[in-house]
Amino acid sequence: MLYSSYMRIYTKTGDDGFTGIQNGKRILKSNIRIKAYGSVDEVNSSIGIILSYTLDNDIRDLLNKIQNMLFLIGSDLSNLNMDYTHRTTSDMVTYLEKNIDMYERELSPLVNFIIPGGHIISSYLHLSRSIIRRAETYVVEILQTEYVNKHVLEYLNRLSDLFFVISRVVNKRNNISDVIWKLEKP
Repeated sequence: MLYSSYMRIYTKTGDDGFTGIQNGKRILKSNIRIKAYGSVDEVNSSIGIILSYTLDNDIRDLLNKIQNMLFLIGSDLSNLNMDYTHRTTSDMVTYLEKNIDMYERELSPLVNFIIPGGHIISSYLHLSRSIIRRAETYVVEILQTEYVNKHVLEYLNRLSDLFFVISRVVNKRNNISDVIWKLEKP
């Protein structure tokens, strides 16, 4: 056979609406846990779009690191075992906080609400931020009945903050003003 060592992408094991998670357990694809790490995967994909644009090297490097960290988040979300070694750590959260602090120093204090927009990259960062928020709400929902490594929720919370800050930095570095929210009546 020509492709004897070739592994097919399709396994047909999910055709019944179930998928496998760590420890071999199978759960419905509509399970909130699957929605959570599906949203994390969606964030990673949206970062891939952002990385296809020309970026400053510091932001490119940061986003590359975040993409790899998101795989660890997904791994923790796919594990129901409280006793397993967590991949998402407090150091990962601290890493995001240090970057938030560093990038905020480039910005003037925020005195208005802003609307996503400005530079295309800034807009995509806001889109990614909103996907992160969705993933975060799914994790909160899981926590109502099941265990999740606490650093996963902390990481997602800081990550959305970081994306907000970076979106503003991108606008500033491109000499584009943030889009200020204005109350407009119909």
